[in-house]
Amino acid sequence: MIKNLKKLVKFIIWSILSMITIIPIYWMFVVSTRSPVELFGKPDFSPTFFEKIYWKNFTKPFVDGVYAEYLWNSIIVASCNAILVTILAIMATYALSRWKLAASENIFFWTMTNRMAPPAAFLLPLFLLFSIVFRYDDVSLFDTKLGLILLYCVFNLPFAIWLLKGIFDGIPRELDEAVLIDGGNYFTIIFRIIIPQAAPGIAITALLSWIFAWNEYLLAATLTSVYARTIPTGLAEFVTTTGTNWGAMAAVGFVSMLPALVFISLVQRHIVSGLTFGAVKG
Repeated sequence: MIKNLKKLVKFIIWSILSMITIIPIYWMFVVSTRSPVELFGKPDFSPTFFEKIYWKNFTKPFVDGVYAEYLWNSIIVASCNAILVTILAIMATYALSRWKLAASENIFFWTMTNRMAPPAAFLLPLFLLFSIVFRYDDVSLFDTKLGLILLYCVFNLPFAIWLLKGIFDGIPRELDEAVLIDGGNYFTIIFRIIIPQAAPGIAITALLSWIFAWNEYLLAATLTSVYARTIPTGLAEFVTTTGTNWGAMAAVGFVSMLPALVFISLVQRHIVSGLTFGAVKG
């Protein structure tokens, strides 16, 4: 009886938490299906709900507007950043984990300091670097996808190294020595020992790096203007001096969630094991 009561309590708590998580997403979808006039009326949840979807909220930004390009820019920037951060983090973390470099603990702490300051503190120097210092004739990093990819590495790479450090430390060094005795080199160790052993942690590192780059707004809004605008910066353009287009904003926001859901679904089986891998190996 007590066991069944505990299960019932867990089910109720799980249901409430799920509803709290899902309701904002559902409400965003409802807003995205309403015309400007209907948005300020009573919500309609009748069986004909889907027959009354106001499709212009979706077609106007993505077909007639530039939001398809913004979405593509976000996919390119977030994906390339996640790949680059993961590769660099694996190599850097392996070096910090296996070799006792001079002041290695200080190096590890220094990499983390980049995550301690708010991004707004870097806006002015980054703007000058992108528009003036890193400029050759008419070519600069300002308003380019390459610039955003490299910029997000500055902020995501320290977090990725911190996340992988405990995982790599938990992999026995005897495996490295066995590979070296068999004639392998360090690339053999990384590709045949480290990556397979730390696959869950590497997957969650890539996932979090992708999400951070996908959701970033402040730096993208400052360091892009036309060609490299991302979907979060595009959402802010619906707020104008003449009013806010809530329906189109909700539609773009809802569509912008879909690539993230697809990416998370691809690596979801690694998420739980990746978050706990370092804890049990320590």
